[in-house]
Order: sequence, then structure tokens, then C-alpha cells
Amino acid sequence: MSAATATTDRTRLLRRALVADAVVTGGNGLIYLVFAAPVGDLIGPEAGLLRGIGAFLLVYGLAVGLLATRRPISPAATRAVIALNTIWSLGSVVAVVAGTFAFTTIGAVWAVAQAVVVAAFAALQVAGLRRS
Repeated sequence: MSAATATTDRTRLLRRALVADAVVTGGNGLIYLVFAAPVGDLIGPEAGLLRGIGAFLLVYGLAVGLLATRRPISPAATRAVIALNTIWSLGSVVAVVAGTFAFTTIGAVWAVAQAVVVAAFAALQVAGLRRS
């Protein structure tokens, strides 16, 4: 096995976790941007807020995707992604519990479900970073 193959094998989990995070996050952001009004009607927050969140998620998803293409993947940048994903997950649950964004029942379920997905990305990124 060559050094390049060994490095690729050690970073495979991290790279895949970052790519999955980028695709899901960017896609979610795009949906919030393009369909803010109907999504807001469904989940509760106002369209303007969803557009802002959508713009952030789209840019964040692009940044995470760019990170996934780097050789080598920056451990510091990966730790920043893990921290932001953790903050997002915890913040989403707190927002539901506190009633911050007037979530509908569907919105509350959605917010908690996406918090679980984002936490799973963070966990996979931690495992991938440890392997690499």
C-alpha cells in the first residue's frame, strides 16, 4: 500500500462525513431560500428568518464541501465544523423547548430531527478526525 493510499484510507470516513454534511446542509439552505414562505407556513418561523437561515446554511454547506476537498483536510477547520454542528444541534433543541421561533408541531419535530442528524454528522466527523 502506498503512502497516498494509506492516507486516503485514514481520511475516508472524515471526507465522507464532511461531504454528507455539506450536501444535506446546502440542500436544506437552498430549500429555505427558495421556498421560505411555504416552509414557514409548515414549520412556523417567518419567511424572512428562514431566508436568513437558508443563506447561512448554503454558505456553510459550501464551506464544509470545500473543506472535504482539501488534501490534507485541516484538523483545525474540521474541529470548527464539529463545534458549529454541536452548537447548531444544541441550539435547535433549546429553541424548541424555549418556544423561540413559534414552531408548529411539525416544525418542532423537524427541528429536533435535524438536530439529531447534525449531531450525527458531528459524531462521524469526530470519529473520522481521530482516524486520520
